[in-house]
Amino acid sequence: MSGNTLKLIQEDPWLEPYSSAIEGRYHFVVEKEKEFTQNGLRSLSDFSSGYLYFGLHRQKNGWIFREWAPNATAIYMIGTFNDWKKNESYRLKKTENGNWEIHLPEAYIRHQDLYKLLIEWEGGYGERIPAWCRRVVQDEHTKIFSAQVWNPQKPYTYKNKKFKPRTSPLLIYECHIGMASQDEKTGTYDEFRKNILPRIAGDGYNAIQIMAIQEHPYYGSFGYHVSNFFAASSRFGTPDELKHLIDDAHGMGIAVIMDIVHSHAVKNEAEGLGYFDGSGFQYFHVGRRREHPTWDSLCFDYGKNEVLHFLLSNCKFWLEEFRFDGFRFDGVTSMLYYSHGLGEDFTNYGDYYNGYQDGDAIAYLTLANKLIHEINPDAITIAEEVSGMPGLASKIEDGGYGFDYRMAMNIPDFWIKTLKEKKDEDWLPSAIWWETTNRRKDEKTISYAESHDQALVGDKTIVFWLMDAEMYWHMQVGDPNFKIERGMALHKMIRLVTATTINGGYLNFMGNEFGHPEWIDFPREGNGWSYKYARRQWNLVDDPNLKYHFLGDFDREMLRLISSVKDFQTTTIQKIWDSDSDQILAYKREDLLFVFNFNPARSYTDYGFLAPEGKYKVMLNTDDKRFGGNGLNDDTIEHLTQQDKLYESEKKGWLRLYIPARSAIVLKKIIK
Repeated sequence: MSGNTLKLIQEDPWLEPYSSAIEGRYHFVVEKEKEFTQNGLRSLSDFSSGYLYFGLHRQKNGWIFREWAPNATAIYMIGTFNDWKKNESYRLKKTENGNWEIHLPEAYIRHQDLYKLLIEWEGGYGERIPAWCRRVVQDEHTKIFSAQVWNPQKPYTYKNKKFKPRTSPLLIYECHIGMASQDEKTGTYDEFRKNILPRIAGDGYNAIQIMAIQEHPYYGSFGYHVSNFFAASSRFGTPDELKHLIDDAHGMGIAVIMDIVHSHAVKNEAEGLGYFDGSGFQYFHVGRRREHPTWDSLCFDYGKNEVLHFLLSNCKFWLEEFRFDGFRFDGVTSMLYYSHGLGEDFTNYGDYYNGYQDGDAIAYLTLANKLIHEINPDAITIAEEVSGMPGLASKIEDGGYGFDYRMAMNIPDFWIKTLKEKKDEDWLPSAIWWETTNRRKDEKTISYAESHDQALVGDKTIVFWLMDAEMYWHMQVGDPNFKIERGMALHKMIRLVTATTINGGYLNFMGNEFGHPEWIDFPREGNGWSYKYARRQWNLVDDPNLKYHFLGDFDREMLRLISSVKDFQTTTIQKIWDSDSDQILAYKREDLLFVFNFNPARSYTDYGFLAPEGKYKVMLNTDDKRFGGNGLNDDTIEHLTQQDKLYESEKKGWLRLYIPARSAIVLKKIIK
């Protein structure tokens, strides 16, 4: 092996046959960065400052507006300031490289004016929302979207000047501003800041991952069909209100991660970029690669420097203007492969290096990670990627793509498949252990039992798979019901084993921690434009007479336990015992011992296995009455290992426990 071989290959000998492909990708990124930085004469951040040049900007002597539209023959600003009519006073001048600009006196444009561009090209014209505009609003009556001038006299001033995310471990609360409201309506940034942030902080999460920030014409797209990449969705309020939310989150010790969509864009021509300057290929591919085959959207051409400039500038914009602490990149699998990962099995390493990967997209993702961490070394980047591409969350200098974390997407798939297809007596601890700990040792992951994906209409959340319609009738405290009791027990156990086997972070979707009873269905024609299922019923977890609070209380105590161990996510995780026939699993991290009995019928008395010698006390018990359990154990009793001469040299002894069916306990060694 060459001494110059990248560390990614050195640490995984199975990658050696593909070293030329890996090193080729790495050197392609190096050369692209040199091109953008003029061989190091400027930084990547300097290159990625397009939003400071393009778009509308207030200056001392008026306004300046710039746009890139190489196919245009003429461009006019139209809006409330000129009665939406073509006017020579608002005509842009073409400069160079397909750029256009106009200088306007101060009186020509005012705060909150609405405007668009009237773009002409050979053989046609169209009204367009500027590509770099920072605010887009929808008319309540006509439903038409327009850009809006946003230049308040007193812009928001941040109170928390310095903030560093806590990532030991990273505990993420995935959320959606609009559906965070208790009422049947679209929630706002201010309501979320005042009502939901304190809940999240109180529950022990140290990060929120906000969906649907970038403006999108169709609310029901969950924010994944973006039209205006630099505009914070006005459905939820003003840019200043979003800044206030982020600032307050920082004051509570909560990092704010944005769910960013750079994998595709909405097809809408009036609102989006699809036919912006009269050409269909300004930002996107031509031919069969232009449209995503299953998402009904357009695919960026990452081979164009102008597109990379646009997207990299977008990353920098959200970091600097709104002080987001990082990004969860959506649809990374779709970006990596010409096939978008559709119909691919990814059963061996050769599937990642067979020439069907998009080198331009890989270069963009790598440069995006480098840029983000150049701007903020403490930033957090997460890849939503299902194929298992090696090196995704490895350092760039090692041959990786530079993400801090990758989503452990196998885990929710495993839990849903188990709930759908397996009887309780067929749950195998060996399989559970494999799925929750199977990952590349050099890449950190975000583990989760379920995210928003499992909550969408047409699918089922874990609590729905477990309880189904019974939860509508039997969630009152004191109302015994077998299906509910089983569901609550397994809901806690699934989360406990998922959250305590992490090697990076843990994620939960808003409301799922307490078993929110309904799916997500945004207002649409098919449901009478109802908001009934596009909200969160916080009253359920707040009501002490309902069982939901048991699940919420357990989630809070579980996170508190995890957070009590310094750098929990990096501690060595060691399997102590598993038995598929008994359905028992035990593992340890530091002084914590986790013991699970997945058996639906058998409780074990004096169940013994070898554990490090010492005295143990119970720290958390899923069967505790505080969490809606049966309270079959006396958790005040301390447990002492029994010596065995055969294992004296290993400092192990027999730990014998009473483990009720469908329960888990966490013990801490208090005396060695």
